[in-house]
Amino acid sequence: MLKHRPGIMQLGMLFAVFVGLLVRCTVAAEPAADSVDRDYSNELQRIPPTEPSEALKTFKLVAGFRVELVAAEPLVVDPVAMAFDEYGRLFVVEMRGYSEDEKLNIGRVRLLTDTDNDGRYDKSSVYVDGLSWPTAVSCWDGGVFVGAAPDIRYCKDTDGDGKADINRVVFTGFGRGNVQGLLNTFKWGPDNRIHGATSSAGASVRRPDKPELPPVGLRGRDFAFNPRTLDLEPTSGGGQHGLSFTSRGDKFVCSNSNHIQFVAFEDRYARRNPYVKPPSVRWSIASDGPQATVFRSSPVEPWRIVRTRLRVKGIVPGPVEGGGTAAGYFTGSTGITIYRGDSRFTNFSDWAFVADVGSNLIHRKRLERKGIGFIAHRMDEKSEFLTSTDIWFRPVQMCNGPDGGLYIADMYREVIEHPGSLPPPIKKHLDLNSGRNRGRIYRIVDEKYRHIDRPELGNASLAELVDTLSDKNGWHRDTAARLIYGRGQRRAIPILLGVIKRKMWPSAYDALWGLGGLAPALLFSPLDDSDWQHREHAVRLAGHIAERSSALKDKLCSMANDPSLRVRYQLAFTLGEVGGEGRNKALASIVRRDAEDPYIRFAVQSSLSSGAGGVLVELAADEKFCRSSGGQLFLRSLVAQIARQRRPDDVAALLTTVKQLADKNTSLLQALLAAAAVKKGSGLERQIQTATAGRSTEAMKQLLTSAAEAAGDFKRPVVDRVKAIHLLRLGVFDEQREILGSLLDAAQPSEVQLSALSALATFEQPEVADLILKRWRQFSPQVRTRAHDVLFSRDVWLANLLEAAAAEKISVRNLDSARLKLIAKRDDSELHAQATLLIKRTAVGPREAVLKSYAEVVKQKGDIERGRGVFKKVCAACHRLEGVGHEIAPNLATMRNRTPENILLNVLDPGREVNPQFMLYEVVTREGRSLTGMIVDETATSVTLKRANNESDTILRIDIDEIRSSGLSLMPEGLEKEIDRQAMADLLAYLQSLR
Repeated sequence: MLKHRPGIMQLGMLFAVFVGLLVRCTVAAEPAADSVDRDYSNELQRIPPTEPSEALKTFKLVAGFRVELVAAEPLVVDPVAMAFDEYGRLFVVEMRGYSEDEKLNIGRVRLLTDTDNDGRYDKSSVYVDGLSWPTAVSCWDGGVFVGAAPDIRYCKDTDGDGKADINRVVFTGFGRGNVQGLLNTFKWGPDNRIHGATSSAGASVRRPDKPELPPVGLRGRDFAFNPRTLDLEPTSGGGQHGLSFTSRGDKFVCSNSNHIQFVAFEDRYARRNPYVKPPSVRWSIASDGPQATVFRSSPVEPWRIVRTRLRVKGIVPGPVEGGGTAAGYFTGSTGITIYRGDSRFTNFSDWAFVADVGSNLIHRKRLERKGIGFIAHRMDEKSEFLTSTDIWFRPVQMCNGPDGGLYIADMYREVIEHPGSLPPPIKKHLDLNSGRNRGRIYRIVDEKYRHIDRPELGNASLAELVDTLSDKNGWHRDTAARLIYGRGQRRAIPILLGVIKRKMWPSAYDALWGLGGLAPALLFSPLDDSDWQHREHAVRLAGHIAERSSALKDKLCSMANDPSLRVRYQLAFTLGEVGGEGRNKALASIVRRDAEDPYIRFAVQSSLSSGAGGVLVELAADEKFCRSSGGQLFLRSLVAQIARQRRPDDVAALLTTVKQLADKNTSLLQALLAAAAVKKGSGLERQIQTATAGRSTEAMKQLLTSAAEAAGDFKRPVVDRVKAIHLLRLGVFDEQREILGSLLDAAQPSEVQLSALSALATFEQPEVADLILKRWRQFSPQVRTRAHDVLFSRDVWLANLLEAAAAEKISVRNLDSARLKLIAKRDDSELHAQATLLIKRTAVGPREAVLKSYAEVVKQKGDIERGRGVFKKVCAACHRLEGVGHEIAPNLATMRNRTPENILLNVLDPGREVNPQFMLYEVVTREGRSLTGMIVDETATSVTLKRANNESDTILRIDIDEIRSSGLSLMPEGLEKEIDRQAMADLLAYLQSLR
């Protein structure tokens, strides 16, 4: 038989196929150049979902545990929050409108029921619908509170049809500016309140039923409300999505790139004393850093790879994270949960779980106590607790379940990303709604776990509920506490009293307090317990009732030397609720022992909104305390409070103290007078002068004379000169003008010039501007930045600066464009007109011309060492590299993975895309000063701004008149004024040489 030979047609077809393959290979070898106009469809292939029946095969879980699917579509879709009621039913929030369909009102709350009690949900009904972007749910009184910004609603089914017929708004005013920054995570707290996270969108909360009440501002803080009375208060926190409590009441939050943070104190304590500036309330506690490495098993999404490449090249705006890598680090941490169940985790109640929706995994940390806080350690070496190979797996929230399992809400979406961060050439190939009809809920349990019937607490008697307060499972304890409080039945009090006499269950004490049945006599036993946690808990509760019992007050005061730092820390706060001389002595004892700890100092002073004078007298007489650095810091802060607060008894105590110090400790007298910021000729200055028979005036004169001599002495160490300059602000301007002016000379070290500018900023005289402008041309970029801060801080100086620029006495291009734009937004017509004119003259609006003029720099040869010098001179004010500079703005180490063109874009056009974290704010004080910087911390009593050169201001809220957001980047435009083309080439070479 002859072999078949191809004919002419077949040969032609084969040749065509060959040519096609050749063309495709050529295209693959030489892809089209990246641009905003390129078609990326070939790189952005869609990835199909995994069906529920196959989903468990995608998981990799730590040995000893197993993951179970307990609900899936169509029973549930897009779950983002969960809450079990007292019957074991599961309320699930479905955020179907994520991320761009907020106006469709298609969000829902579903009710899932396990009808055959096999541990898996088989019945589903829509409990509430018509919601826009719902994000939180909590059970109460047979219904649920639902968070759907701007509202919190209470919804309840009263006719048993599975659908809520009560649906009313109880709070409104929560922000909606960011779909990934909405209120979330309702949790029952140990204080018998529902706690929630405000997130980054902020809130100004009102009660529709009581419009006469003032709104509650929540920017930078969380909230809690009494579900019975609907009283809402700010609480400390400020994370993005997720909050959790330990069984001891410690609170933890997380944010996208800061995956575990400890909340160090309660906001209510900070509110008591508006004259004390608190330390930071949130601690980043991960031992491996806030944006730690994660080990995903899923492939990196194609769109994430393309977007990172385009950002690195500068083709599209946006932050380049992880050194230019598309994944492998926390970018979407959510749902932080402290495990409190009774599965195999029982002996590991200090485990913290954090999900990362972008990396399809759940991470775990072990909490280790350190001082008053914690350190969180990675538990899985180069791996994670749970990962999935399925990129659709999107764990957004977790919770402890009635059965001891860790429950996971899997939103199950093809894409989880803020739509604003997806560039058009990528976004047009994605379907942000893909997965709206899907969703799963999983449970992680011990591998030996077998489902057992659990009692339905909704049918339990009061005695059974009280008995449940000792359950090993935290969900059962919390639910029993909620039901006891919700029923409000005082007949539970005798049962609770009987339990407390036999066993010291913390949750039983909390329940008794919630019902109003906690008597002072009941706390003496736990206050003497050998377990410091029982003592700490009892001290916290005692703050609510100590005023009823002098014996309890005496007991608390006797605990000032408790061996536990945590007990002493809580005691320092609790004593603020107690009056009397014993209280003052106890607070003095605590701070005497722990003065080097800034949080102890704050806790003590927060309790001294009254009584500060008595503590001052006692501690100022303790020579050892006065010699310690912590002791001096505390005394100065206390004196500053007394000088501002002006309570007659405290002022009298201050006068007694300065009189005694005038006889024996002039240096401490000077330090306290400096802290009081006593201005010459003021009423307080005259009182102190009388009390000390004029010796205070002489002491201040000596202090200022010595300070002036030290400040001007080139032979002294710079650090000593800076300390001396700080004291010059206490003098009269006319007497300090000459020395402060001389310290601005170019021959002075930059640290000295900066300190002199800070001192000048505390005066009000118009001549301050003349001193600064006279030397403007001599200032280095670093010093000029601080001079900007000073001149922009008072309108009288600002007018001089703008006039000098308009008259071309100083270069208009030396002005900070971001601040000019802030001034142009003001109501002051003259300043507005001047600033607007100067903005036009500087041409700092569109930056395209500047970028074009520097385009050829990328082809120039740069010198790494010279570039290192450029960084130190220009960039180190806000960036830190190789141990040089200040870590305020984003980490420049990521520049090594960017193209030169991209670096130029970031340096010359910083406002192209502003990360809210680095946005410029303006705080206007009641005395007319204007301070600028990025907000790095907020508490009930203060706002902290940080800016270039690590300069910061913490402003008490009692001094704030207005806070304004500029919408502009902290990084200034116009750096080309400081970096010529060769210097830019050198800087590029240095940044790209980093390892």
